[in-house]
Amino acid sequence: MKTRLAILGVGRWGTHLVRNFLQHPQAELVAIADPNLNNLQTCQAKFGLNESNIIFTSDWETIKQKIPLDAVIIATPATTHYSLIKDSLASGCHVLAEKPLTLDTSECLELTRLAEQRNVQLMVDHTYLFHPAVNQGKTVINSGKLGEMRYGYASRTHLGPVRQDVDALWDLAIHDIAIFNHWLGQFPSQVQARGQVWLQSDRTTDHSPTGLADLVWVRLIYPDGFEAMIHLCWFNPDKQRRLCVVGSQGTLIFDEMNPNSPLTLQKGYLEPQGEGFVPQGQENEVIELEKAEPLKQVCDRFLETIKTGVPCAVSSGWVGTQLVKILTALSLSMQHNGTIINL
Repeated sequence: MKTRLAILGVGRWGTHLVRNFLQHPQAELVAIADPNLNNLQTCQAKFGLNESNIIFTSDWETIKQKIPLDAVIIATPATTHYSLIKDSLASGCHVLAEKPLTLDTSECLELTRLAEQRNVQLMVDHTYLFHPAVNQGKTVINSGKLGEMRYGYASRTHLGPVRQDVDALWDLAIHDIAIFNHWLGQFPSQVQARGQVWLQSDRTTDHSPTGLADLVWVRLIYPDGFEAMIHLCWFNPDKQRRLCVVGSQGTLIFDEMNPNSPLTLQKGYLEPQGEGFVPQGQENEVIELEKAEPLKQVCDRFLETIKTGVPCAVSSGWVGTQLVKILTALSLSMQHNGTIINL
């Protein structure tokens, strides 16, 4: 039996979800909602959808009252997540929500517990955790090829898009934090962040009381002593999507801007010689990857969790809650001029 589902929000990312679920043999897309009429019309025209088969509406309430559902896909702004997810879970629907789960840790905890109480699945679309390069990268790290783990660093920069609801930290950092956590198999115990506001000092939020930061430097400190630095900026024409983990025997590099070989292992170590050190074993190994669309993997896993009743350990509500907790602590650190915050 196919899973009957509705998609809330068909902006840029929502249309990708529509495409994947329309093509999925185990899914039946029965409703689409978006308060923006242009988004609805664009989506309908793009996929040639017939209103006799799929309900198009501006609000979730209309869908809830008209048709029975098994699952709800939420790709709306993060500020709307809490109420929509809570209502969907309370209605007995499984939920796949765009990241972040919400903007508040206590709300995330409440929703995650509600899903358990209602015996329905709550999964967060942390798409990078389903990327072939990230999956294979974890295999490389677990193999011990890097030797003793030392530190990590990442850059996520571009010239826009500039958000007006959250700062660069909340817009960009969750991807790299999720990858570091996944690769290391642990969550940071301490965090630190500093930010710089140039464009929108007049726009404030609970997390950004002095304006939306355009540049953010993040420091993650893990229980075993491993540290990672992340450079985030939406005001930099040098587009970078690069994350590295350094070990005593080499560096694992995930570089999205290198389409031919996004995951590489640069081997090498230093060997004592006299009073100095000499590089040894330098070699570049391209890690072969399977060809798979990460978002398709997300959709597959979500439908699988519904079928089996087993939550997705990689990107469950609990994982989403922990990531929001980390982001909240980083915002607090920025507000206090880079003070280290214990988690």
